[in-house]
Amino acid sequence: MSSLPVAAVLPDILAALRSSPQVLLSAPTGAGKSTWLPLQLLQQGEINGRILLLEPRRLAARNVAQRLAELLNEKPGETVGYRMRAETCVGPNTRLEVVTEGILTRLIQQDPELNGIGLVILDEFHERSLQADLALALLLDLQQGLRDDLKLLVMSATLDNERLQTLLPQAPAIVSAGRAYPVEQRYQALAAHQRFDEAVAQVVSGLLREERGSLLLFLPGVGEIQRVQEQLSARVGSDVLLCPLYGALPLSEQRKAILPAPAGQRKVVLATNIAETSLTIEGIRLVVDSAQERVARFDPRSGLTRLVTQRISVASMTQRAGRAGRLEAGICVHLLSKEQAERAAAQSSPEILHSDLSGLLMELLLWGCQDAAQLCWLDLPPATNLAAARTLLTQLRALEEGRLTAFGQRMAALGNDPRLAAMLAAAKGDDEIATAAALAAILEEPPRGGNSDLSAAFSRTQPNWQQRARQLARRLKSSGGEADISAVAPLLAGAFADRIARRRGQEGRYQLANGMGATLDADDALNRHEWLLAPLLLQGSQSPDARILLALPLDIEALIARCPQLLQQSDTVEWDEAQGTLKAFRRSRIGLLTVKVQPLAKPSEEELHQAMLNGIRDKGLQVLNWTPEAVQYRLRLHCAAKWLPEEGWPAVDEASLLENLEQWLLPQMGGIRSLRDLKALDVTQALQNTLSWSLRQRLDSELPGHYTVPTGSRIAIRYHEDNPPALAVRMQEMFGEAATPTIAQGRVALVLELLSPAQRPLQITRDLSAFWNGAYREVQKEMKGRYPKHVWPDDPANTAPTRRTKKYS
Repeated sequence: MSSLPVAAVLPDILAALRSSPQVLLSAPTGAGKSTWLPLQLLQQGEINGRILLLEPRRLAARNVAQRLAELLNEKPGETVGYRMRAETCVGPNTRLEVVTEGILTRLIQQDPELNGIGLVILDEFHERSLQADLALALLLDLQQGLRDDLKLLVMSATLDNERLQTLLPQAPAIVSAGRAYPVEQRYQALAAHQRFDEAVAQVVSGLLREERGSLLLFLPGVGEIQRVQEQLSARVGSDVLLCPLYGALPLSEQRKAILPAPAGQRKVVLATNIAETSLTIEGIRLVVDSAQERVARFDPRSGLTRLVTQRISVASMTQRAGRAGRLEAGICVHLLSKEQAERAAAQSSPEILHSDLSGLLMELLLWGCQDAAQLCWLDLPPATNLAAARTLLTQLRALEEGRLTAFGQRMAALGNDPRLAAMLAAAKGDDEIATAAALAAILEEPPRGGNSDLSAAFSRTQPNWQQRARQLARRLKSSGGEADISAVAPLLAGAFADRIARRRGQEGRYQLANGMGATLDADDALNRHEWLLAPLLLQGSQSPDARILLALPLDIEALIARCPQLLQQSDTVEWDEAQGTLKAFRRSRIGLLTVKVQPLAKPSEEELHQAMLNGIRDKGLQVLNWTPEAVQYRLRLHCAAKWLPEEGWPAVDEASLLENLEQWLLPQMGGIRSLRDLKALDVTQALQNTLSWSLRQRLDSELPGHYTVPTGSRIAIRYHEDNPPALAVRMQEMFGEAATPTIAQGRVALVLELLSPAQRPLQITRDLSAFWNGAYREVQKEMKGRYPKHVWPDDPANTAPTRRTKKYS
């Protein structure tokens, strides 16, 4: 084993760990960084305490622990052990623990000083999983505040060293050579006219005919694995075993894929990117790389995750090709053109940038960190995703005024996904706890296949679910209890109330309580149920509707009886334009779904008025009687806020007026019981309710509704939202006025629309003095000829105004 490449840099690693709190190691596939180096650090590293080795996947964690134990001629659980979800194998003498990512976060939260731990190794860090980024941020914070003696070793085959060294400028960066045999890389774009599964199966079967050895096929997801496996079963001989490998498979099935093929046979392992790193799959000499991966993208607007198929990065292509050269020279066929491969991104996008962050936020709050920016991150969690996380945690009663509630702390201590944690923390009594634990186990590893009925899954006996449920029940300090199907709906509703769904219109289409659409396959048996609760949804990439993956049929009346808090009641009004009446209803809703509508036969005036206000908010302000006077009064208030901003004028935009109907409109609604009555309401007087007495006086003096011209006539001022106020007045009535009239403490000049005696426009001006001294001469000549009986003086600014002809002057 000392011939492993990483052995050459072992002295450098040991020296770096002695002198530095953090060390970076870049070691390609086959260097021995996971399966040899941890033991050397345990034996030679002068580590004061146990070592934790973080592996991103459960299968890799178990295999690495198994290999390390074999090197010591021991079994896992002695010197080397492992911890993962639903399985722990450690003993009193364990000094090196291989743990999965979520387990490391739990250990840090339960013991913020990590007592007894001397070194934490973050393996395969290039994958940049959400949990790995969180673990690094927490460990760096722990080092700075509590454990300056704790050591960190961050290692991977393809580290983004430039980014890491920016975050950890003092950390030594050590590079190890790899031990890989030469791999011939070929590039072959699939034929556009062929179906993907047929084209891939054709390439694989052709390579198997031409070359010896077992083959590893990388595909984007489970659907493609199943379809290509079906195609290959008809194309390969009985000496070829077809072994799927993906994260949702039970660990026992995953192990079948990585064990050596029986004598006289070879394997085709059809894998997702789970096989890129950590796992050594015995006998692989050939790799076919679809150059695609399926990644989860969280949509903070809908709160749902969608799966996107995308081209992999150059780093992932390198990793995949490397699997062909572990044991001997191999071949890797990338299913794209060389030009396309050269245009691929250098590194994969970190998970933290496009994930649901509700779990991460709960961990940060449990850590005592109110602001994610207080910690050191390679990539800061996006603000929009954090905002969506806060909204969800508030709905789950975990968050109040930015801090974890007592219920939220119970949730966080469980270490589950926040929704499942809410369900578990709300369970009371042994039977409810057993039910919640069984549900959580199913939802963590949902069943695959055509049946989307959660009640069918709940009644099934499946060992991995039972084992996980027992572990969760023990965590909740319950060892007895029987799972009860009648408690399933109330428990789920506490965590997934927004995913209660009601059938609508077309077959297979449902509406969720959060307003989104959701669909089932048209032939799904669940379609016969009007109400469902769908805890597992997937946002479609083509359709705006989510796809229902797993759902529970609901008896909505029984659910409401058990969980009355789900129901919100609101009184609404419907307008009968023909009869001029108002019809009031009480609607009972779950989110945006209407469960029941009851007419209010004889509502009190108070109830009816509240219903009217709700109706106005639904339909908008246009349902009120906006007379010209009311429109002008509102415009005066709008202009006052612009021209006299030092005063506290109320906002009169539609949103503000609708929000404050109770303050300005309701006081005018006494005696109003019908639409006809409402149409007669004086909106101008209602708007005055927005003003104090002093502001009313101020408005009337500074932005009056009328202007008194020299003849004594009171002429209405026309206010406008964007243009200056205007005064339309006969020119003769302005004689004797030397300057343009102003309002708003002289800050705003009126636009004068000067009219002829016949009320036709003659001139528009904002400078009356300039008009009298200039353009008036031309107007005077024309008017003397057209209206000889009227006075047209040479000095209008100093002539008495008039409304009459010469005869009556």
